[in-house]
Amino acid sequence: MSPLDRALPGGPDEPEAAGHPTTDGPDASPTVDLDIDLTSHEMLRRAHVLEALGPDWDPVAALRDEQAANRLLYSGLDADQRRVYDELVAAGVLPGAGPGDGGGHAAA
Repeated sequence: MSPLDRALPGGPDEPEAAGHPTTDGPDASPTVDLDIDLTSHEMLRRAHVLEALGPDWDPVAALRDEQAANRLLYSGLDADQRRVYDELVAAGVLPGAGPGDGGGHAAA
């Protein structure tokens, strides 16, 4: 072990000290592997979300409205704001102005 590494308490590199309980004695707690499948809960969650959205929810219209809101949000930027916006798009922080990517801005 390097001098920068520290031994964990009760670890294999630490000498046994008086008063430390051991894991092989009568007071040792057994470990249990726990495996939970959340697939059914996720399906139930999705069903509840779709039920809450209702039968009139139109995902295509919702996406179209989101794209229009993004265009409005980023329209009317001055030159410095446009430069920062373009840098953020180039870095992948904001969606671009391409079709179908949810972003976009009106020409300045």
